[in-house]
Amino acid sequence: MTERLYRYEVDADPALLQPGPMIVAFDGFFDAGMAQRLLVDHLLEASSPTVVASFDVDSLIDYRSRRPVITFDANRYTDYADPTLLLYHLTDRDGQTYYLLTGPEPDYRWEAVVEAVTSLMDEIGISLVVHAHGIPMAVPHSRPVGMTVHGSDERLIGDHKPVFGTVQVPASLAALLEMRLGESSRDAVGFSIHVPHYLAQSTFHDGALTALNAIVDCTGLNLPNDALAEAAREGLMQIEREIDENDEVKEAVQALERQYDVHLRGLERPSLLAGEGQDLPSADELGAEFEDFLRTVDDAD
Repeated sequence: MTERLYRYEVDADPALLQPGPMIVAFDGFFDAGMAQRLLVDHLLEASSPTVVASFDVDSLIDYRSRRPVITFDANRYTDYADPTLLLYHLTDRDGQTYYLLTGPEPDYRWEAVVEAVTSLMDEIGISLVVHAHGIPMAVPHSRPVGMTVHGSDERLIGDHKPVFGTVQVPASLAALLEMRLGESSRDAVGFSIHVPHYLAQSTFHDGALTALNAIVDCTGLNLPNDALAEAAREGLMQIEREIDENDEVKEAVQALERQYDVHLRGLERPSLLAGEGQDLPSADELGAEFEDFLRTVDDAD
């Protein structure tokens, strides 16, 4: 029998937990605009979450590669921020159950973690896994936020058109989980939110709001969005103020806007003779640039 990597809280009986979709959010992989982090913080703050299970992080985390924080006060250590990988039970605005698995992405035993997550799904009755994070793209913040949708079954992707061709990129546990669930005929879908590359290191609330709306459309959950929508509105106003104060940045953003609009017109009026969009990067070129970016992130770890 496989070693059990998780345990239920003493007051959590899996037989009594209601089925529902599960959002997966592992920290540690890149997350442009902090789209995933903002989404997780918003959901936990907007609900009354309860922890129903926790993972054995001692067997999964390399503490020396990303040391936790410990507080030193005058002459003694007073507090330790121990890493935790937790499964939360939450309810939406209609009282519908859903789950959130969040914490540091394990350094070790990915396949064992996938097996453990699959076991949790069977025990609780979770039939759909969803995850979302931000990726940097050469797009302007002043246009609708796009996304790349991927999943274990074509029906989960809907009408979303692929942006990338075939590329090899550094793996993440969320990506492996999605693939393994698909191999066992389970439903998993992911949303890679297109964050303007010049905002990749900032907090881009509009990206998190786009992720939340995508999860709502996919799961049917009635998730709270008021605070996140307000933060997104204020964030865009702040971005506009900062851009107005820098002519060089303003010019670069305007160039992105023109490129975006030309590309959109090309999609609406496809023609072999259309020349106005010929300088736009192809899906394979975009994928190659994205792959180079991921290698940079991977080398920095």
